[in-house]
Amino acid sequence: MRHHAATRAYVERRTAQGLSKPEIIRCLKRYVAREVYGVLHDTITPAVDAA
Repeated sequence: MRHHAATRAYVERRTAQGLSKPEIIRCLKRYVAREVYGVLHDTITPAVDAA
């Protein structure tokens, strides 16, 4: 959270909304999980031929 500018901005924004640090980390983990799932799902799902 220290080095990534976008993450620092997100933490500042969520802190201003009143979230605690553990809550912010939970939100970040959910975001990462959604991103990773999307990449894995696209990679694993076989392409369907429209023939």
